[in-house]
Amino acid sequence: MRLAFLGTPDFAVAALARLVEAGHEIACVYSQPPAPRGRGQTLKPSPVHAFAEAHGLPVRTPASMRDPAEVAAFQALGLDAACVVAYGQILPAAVLDAPRLGSFNLHGSLLPRWRGAAPIQRAVMAGDPVTGVQVMRMTEGLDEGPVLATATTRIGPLDTAGDVHDRLARLGADLLAESLPKIETGELPAVPQAEAGVTYAKKIRPKEARIDWSKPAAAVDGQIRGLSPFPGAWFTAQTEKGPVRVKVLACRREDGEGAPGEVLDEDLLVACGEGAVRLMRLQREGRGPQESDVFLRGFPLPAGTRLA
Repeated sequence: MRLAFLGTPDFAVAALARLVEAGHEIACVYSQPPAPRGRGQTLKPSPVHAFAEAHGLPVRTPASMRDPAEVAAFQALGLDAACVVAYGQILPAAVLDAPRLGSFNLHGSLLPRWRGAAPIQRAVMAGDPVTGVQVMRMTEGLDEGPVLATATTRIGPLDTAGDVHDRLARLGADLLAESLPKIETGELPAVPQAEAGVTYAKKIRPKEARIDWSKPAAAVDGQIRGLSPFPGAWFTAQTEKGPVRVKVLACRREDGEGAPGEVLDEDLLVACGEGAVRLMRLQREGRGPQESDVFLRGFPLPAGTRLA
């Protein structure tokens, strides 16, 4: 099939790679414009943009797909279908309806739960036991289109958003590639989303990353795992030189009682408002991630320490 692919982050790369592997003709790849990254704030292409260039695929990075010139260029591609995976822009009807078969989105949740920008993180933070990826026919509403195909995965008690992200990226790449021929032959019925159970996965805000130890352990555990590896839930620990910010990248819920934020043993079991969490992987400011035993050798947090 002759396709356009619209995507931006790492999550979308696996899907694009799978479509190329399947032998589809990628007429054009669309991605968000290069953005400043790293300490030098150098403009760098998105992961999808970089993959496309490395594989000789034509790339466009419009600031807005509502620009009439961009709409006209898209319509002139003569597409069978458009595949959208975490692109980052709302597409107008003139774009969605341009391909012969329509436009199809690969979304990282079980709709109508977690429509929006951060479905994987929100699912882990909320303690959802199961999530998945779905292929849906796109409409102008935010993730409101009918669903054509689904693949699911369990969220384990130690899974981070990064773990779930990687599994869903692989599942989604296969699901999209398997769905396209069936869409062309009409084998996949478009099932409208349920009107009940709609939730929205809002973009993660910086203030959500600070750990509040007074919350129940279930909430703290979900926050830590749901924000790992990025942006990383954090607390501050007092040192002789002042407070130091520490990210927690892995944890486990356990039994324990104490004042919220109190370290209960020598292996970083920390009391919450109800229950406790054991901190298993941490990252100090200016350092790389470390397992808790290695971290404690260079940054002791003995029993009785209170974490801010």
